[in-house]
Amino acid sequence: MKRIILNFQKKEEDFKELVQEAFNRDVLNFLVSNKTLSEFKNIERVKTFAWNSDLDVDYIIFRDLAELERILEQEDIKKSIGYYKELKSKEDELEIKKLSNNPKLNFIIVSASDWKIIPFENLIAEMHKKDTELIAEVENLAEAELMLKTLEIGVDGILIIPKTANDLIELKNLIGTGFKIELTEAEIINIQTIPESDRVCVDTTSLLLPGEGMLVGSTAKGFALIHAEVFETQFVASRPFRVNAGDVSAYILVPEEDPNKEESYRTKYLSEIKGGDKVLVINSKGAVRIASVGRVKIETRPMIRFEMQSEQAGKKVPISCICQNAETIRLVDPEGNAKSVVDIKEGDKVLVHIGPGATHFGTAIEETIIEK
Repeated sequence: MKRIILNFQKKEEDFKELVQEAFNRDVLNFLVSNKTLSEFKNIERVKTFAWNSDLDVDYIIFRDLAELERILEQEDIKKSIGYYKELKSKEDELEIKKLSNNPKLNFIIVSASDWKIIPFENLIAEMHKKDTELIAEVENLAEAELMLKTLEIGVDGILIIPKTANDLIELKNLIGTGFKIELTEAEIINIQTIPESDRVCVDTTSLLLPGEGMLVGSTAKGFALIHAEVFETQFVASRPFRVNAGDVSAYILVPEEDPNKEESYRTKYLSEIKGGDKVLVINSKGAVRIASVGRVKIETRPMIRFEMQSEQAGKKVPISCICQNAETIRLVDPEGNAKSVVDIKEGDKVLVHIGPGATHFGTAIEETIIEK
């Protein structure tokens, strides 16, 4: 798991709110000072970092190379230690690489104000298999995303000053959603063809994998797993970034953005999705990751409507979805196999997620809403 270190050396006006939100989001690494250390003492699982070696923290960060080397020469080092280096030249890069060979050094925090990508690519390539962690100091979320995904491997972690509670949500999203969506099976009970509808292809900026897709449904009662177009056919090349998701009125699951919400997702209409949005990609085991949308294509196509029935707590749950009527569009069966919609028959079973049942502007609510 990537490490997020929050710089909480100062007590700003919203300090307590941000600390509590960090706890809520399971972000538990903090750079502290003598003014803020007391806020984190004796809290289980929290790891504290400081520049001051006199503070009782878990990790001490050194800025002076001579002092660091003196500590590393000791046989019995009582605390975990790290090094902070501002990278300005090739010599700085070589110094960092050399230090990373010392197993006594737990991490190196690197700040690069000018050249960023190339030096970090070099450091990631050199250090990604070593025990010494490479931590990038970043100014904002855009830099955080860049550092965490450079060379696909990314740095081992980031040091950042959070500005809002939303920053913490975005940071958690960048290192992985950390949750799963429960999938269950539903039986196809009726199939209806629709001569034409406006259907939506969601093209992501990521390569999707076999077994992955998006959860889409005609109502908020439930969502079918629509498989990504990762398969080659004799007539059509694969589009491994695409999910041909359904008609414009359907719901799709997207990440929850409100920091005050407990839920991991909300819904949007497919007609609302646009380039730059985030969507949830789910595999047949329920594991979730977040993908960015590169573009959306809406075109008129013949469609097919599936009525399904699942069960929850002994009650029947009706679920429906509308897909383009074409061989390349696939649902997923309980064994995780992608099955073309043209081959699906009444009585077949597919993977679905039972939803909240009522939403308002995409957020689950306790309200009686009839959808059929």
